[in-house]
Amino acid sequence: MEMEVRSALNDKIIEIVKKHELTHAQVAKVAETSRTRVTAILNRNTQDVSTDLMLRILARLGYRAKISFSKAA
Repeated sequence: MEMEVRSALNDKIIEIVKKHELTHAQVAKVAETSRTRVTAILNRNTQDVSTDLMLRILARLGYRAKISFSKAA
């Protein structure tokens, strides 16, 4: 389950960055993180990147995550 959430966050960050034609450096500056971490996320290399950081990047780019729950079958 955690991997699905992280993957969805990663996909959304990539989509936003492409849509707005942002550079890695621009995203890093807005999110107050390193360009290295942003590059890792955009290359889908997120094993050393926290879910909190991905949520913070989305928030700093003007988006928020919406979480919902449903009973497992």
